[in-house]
Amino acid sequence: MLATKAEAPVMTEAAHRASFFRQSGWLMIANIAGGALMWAVHFLSRPIGPKEYGIFGVLLAVIMVIPTMPLQMVMAQQTAKALATGRLAELAGMIRKLVLATFLIWLVPAVVVGIFQHRIVADWGLTNPASLWITLVSVLLSVWMFIFWGSLQGQQNFLWLGWSMMLNGVGRLGIAALTVLVFGCLATGMMTGVLLGMVTAAAIACWQTRKLWSGPTAPFDWRSLVAEIIPPMVGFTAFYFLFTADTMFVKAYFSGAASGFYVSAGTLSRALLWLVGPLTSVMFPRIVHSTAKSEKSNLVGMVLLGTGIISLCGAIGLSVLGRFAVGIVSGPAFVAVAGSILPWYAFAMVPLALANVLLNNLLARSAFKVVIPLCILAGAYGYALTRFHTSLVMVLQTMMVFNLLLFALCAFFTWAKSSSPAPQAAQAA
Repeated sequence: MLATKAEAPVMTEAAHRASFFRQSGWLMIANIAGGALMWAVHFLSRPIGPKEYGIFGVLLAVIMVIPTMPLQMVMAQQTAKALATGRLAELAGMIRKLVLATFLIWLVPAVVVGIFQHRIVADWGLTNPASLWITLVSVLLSVWMFIFWGSLQGQQNFLWLGWSMMLNGVGRLGIAALTVLVFGCLATGMMTGVLLGMVTAAAIACWQTRKLWSGPTAPFDWRSLVAEIIPPMVGFTAFYFLFTADTMFVKAYFSGAASGFYVSAGTLSRALLWLVGPLTSVMFPRIVHSTAKSEKSNLVGMVLLGTGIISLCGAIGLSVLGRFAVGIVSGPAFVAVAGSILPWYAFAMVPLALANVLLNNLLARSAFKVVIPLCILAGAYGYALTRFHTSLVMVLQTMMVFNLLLFALCAFFTWAKSSSPAPQAAQAA
């Protein structure tokens, strides 16, 4: 059945466009609904207070900084390529081995946390050691969830990808509200909601992709596969560092309350990337599929334009209404600081969102020359954050500069690639 779906008749340009907007529209609805549910969790910042909310923010950042989104994109790439070239048995073996390998890798930090638990709890100012272990288990569930989300995305099963995203938000909000408001568990209760939301989402994605990983397996060339996987994995990881690193640096250099204010502004601003993300999510497997079959695709221009309009309008909206939104979500105590930095944060997300479109297009086409300069830029960003942090605004100004550089870098390689031959689809066969 999967092979039949992959070999569907060639659609007209109008049909492709209609299908793209239908799938993007559904994922946008799912992203908004799921994002709103996960965003609603931050209303709990009121009963737990700025200090506990800051703890929640840094524990959440630990999960976010793990390169799970890059893993999803690599899985989407490999799934789309396997469906386009009929390599389903190889794909099944790869998924199973990847799940096992990630579990074995996860055991190493689990042992380290067990040894240094008391020091980590003290250094991070955690009030309940259980929150550390809940976070650790959430990391593993997050990795598995994104593996199967990537398979759903590569399979272009956007219906269940959307449902999985939404139910992740339902579980997170429902459990977090129960544990905080009824049992008074503070940051630990909120992290429990994060964990159980991921359990629900991962179970749905695993079940819906069972035909990809439960069938017969075939041996595959590990050396070629690693050469094919490492560049996009490294590239997406560098991008994800640029997206998430600021929160952990702020936690290291600012007081518990200040980090809570920063997390509040960041929660609203990062929602812009969630809003435009579905356009890129639908674009990516289509470009992988087109490249594998040596077909032309002009999606990137349309996606770039849509992303620019939506993210810019969102940034303007947050700048105008941000203080009002912060007051509703986090309470009056957050408004003065979070409201003043929100415009900087929101507009810093615009070039990041545009760069995300171009980077996805480049890596989907196996245009890997961008990866090394991208890693250098990410390293320079991390170094810059250790030097320019006298205020929260300075941190965001640093972020803005590097996000603009990221967009310029991706734009250069997007247009420069036209002067070099396209990668041969036969390499993937």
